[in-house]
Amino acid sequence: MTIQATLFDMDGLLIDSEILWHEAEVEIFGALGVDLGGAENRSTKGLFVNEVVEYWYERQPWSGPSESDVVALLLARVGELVESKGRLLPGAVRAIELTSARGPVALASSTPLFLIERCLNHFGLNDRFASLHSAEFETFGKPHPGVFLTAAAALGVAPDRCLVMEDSSAGVVAAKAGRMTVVAVPTPSDRRLAAFSLADLVLDSLEDLSEQWLDDHFTFSRIT
Repeated sequence: MTIQATLFDMDGLLIDSEILWHEAEVEIFGALGVDLGGAENRSTKGLFVNEVVEYWYERQPWSGPSESDVVALLLARVGELVESKGRLLPGAVRAIELTSARGPVALASSTPLFLIERCLNHFGLNDRFASLHSAEFETFGKPHPGVFLTAAAALGVAPDRCLVMEDSSAGVVAAKAGRMTVVAVPTPSDRRLAAFSLADLVLDSLEDLSEQWLDDHFTFSRIT
């Protein structure tokens, strides 16, 4: 099946923000007396932020701010960290440009929409996407394909004609559940996860995305 459109994840794929989420969690939860265990990798990676807060509250309940207040604190802090020291990952802009030249592109992330917009605005990427979609508006988050299916519908493209760019195992599973083609860019520590064997192409970096591979898989001629 030939591809007509591309759907991008954001955190950990376009923006080096996964480490900033962890930093915000250590800071906010630490102030509440919650010990995250000092793990390098976030044990709650891929969950909605409210699910992360619920996860830790169930295990180490705190007094003081409500769970919803802690969610708001985390989101605000991540936004601040992205604006103060976040960076685009290598090949991110190039990947957007290459796919945009071959068809419409949308963004589909588990991050709340207002934070998606804040991050993209900081890097001047808002206008690069035909539409922005957050799984916060879906009944289920990744690995359910809901946010990808919504993004595909917004572009008017059948799911099986969409390419998904993802860095997470949950995102790969979600995209394949939606019958989409997947290019995965996992971290070295995640690459061994079984879910990445489902991807159609696995890259070390978006810098390695090949124009020839795109030409071989897209229906559209390049847009000039």
